[in-house]
Amino acid sequence: MAAADSSGVTDRGTLATPPDEIVRVLDADGRVIDDAPVPDLSDEELVAMYEEMVLSRHLDERLVSLQRQGRMGTYAPLAGQEAAQIGSTHALADDDWIVDQYREHGAVVARGISHEYLLYWLGHEIGNEWLASRHVFPLNISIASHLPHATGMAWAARLQGEDTVVCCHFGDGATSEGDFHEALNFAGVFDAPALFVCNNNQYAISHPAERQTASDTFARKARAYGFAGVRVDGMDPLATYQVTRDAVAKARDPAEGELRPTLIEAVSYRFGAHTTADDPSNYRDDTEVERWRERDPIPRYERFLRDCGLLDDDRVAAIEERAEQRVAELIVDAEAYDPDVGAWFDHAYAEETPRVRESREYLQRLRERHGDDTLLREE
Repeated sequence: MAAADSSGVTDRGTLATPPDEIVRVLDADGRVIDDAPVPDLSDEELVAMYEEMVLSRHLDERLVSLQRQGRMGTYAPLAGQEAAQIGSTHALADDDWIVDQYREHGAVVARGISHEYLLYWLGHEIGNEWLASRHVFPLNISIASHLPHATGMAWAARLQGEDTVVCCHFGDGATSEGDFHEALNFAGVFDAPALFVCNNNQYAISHPAERQTASDTFARKARAYGFAGVRVDGMDPLATYQVTRDAVAKARDPAEGELRPTLIEAVSYRFGAHTTADDPSNYRDDTEVERWRERDPIPRYERFLRDCGLLDDDRVAAIEERAEQRVAELIVDAEAYDPDVGAWFDHAYAEETPRVRESREYLQRLRERHGDDTLLREE
């Protein structure tokens, strides 16, 4: 086993940050912490990150509303986690792959969201097909099963000599699954250029983070696999960008003695329910939620941009108006989608069975009779 010096560094890379250390650039009020390095981003990109956070929050609010109206299926809200998703995505190259769970809507916004993404949440698989065009892996619902895929993609890129990094997002509950350990172990052994971003939003559905693990932090788990683990304030977009940027640089061009993978624990809070099928009042109280809202990433980052002279009341109002208009357009376009119901049966079996053929013909007759899919929804 590699020996560590007093700084906690071994000859195989930096170990997890101590449990009392967390990377931050902004304090809770949005002011730069003394001596904290501010990432070297252009004014345009700094403001763009804010716009994407606002768009993500408004999209989230509208999609929750659509689900409550019965116009969309079960949905996983992101409010509170925008900074980690958008900050980490901005640190990637456009052709780096993002492998998500199901709550990373902000990452999709940063990649240029289309109404086709909403189609997935409206029940149309074609929405996943569109994600691939943005170098986002199809969404994963089964907890942690996408982590081995991320490791495999990253390892394959390395074997083929590609300059590609794979960034994998997952919740703290995923760290209790075997797939998490297998993926990180393989990534460490085979030196895969992968980033594992654990969004520690304090709850795996109703199960609090302290019941998930006896480790001091989730980031410290990287020690078992021989690569770096870092804790970052996931409600600080600048800190998340900085940590991810450093991990990406190491994955692309590792310094001597450094392994390519990195485990990033983005410490944040889920303001809303786990999904629209969940009632968080059963396992947490309003006092806890309000305490975390004091670190809401959007007003916190807005204060920073105002102090930099990049935002004022008029510009904030314009950004919010554009977000509302954009989300309205996305919803209109998504709900106007007219699916080819015959295609629903194309891949049910390698060869069409009599039952599948009968079902296809039945639905086709309904459409011909009624002219739209109204009866299909009623059926």
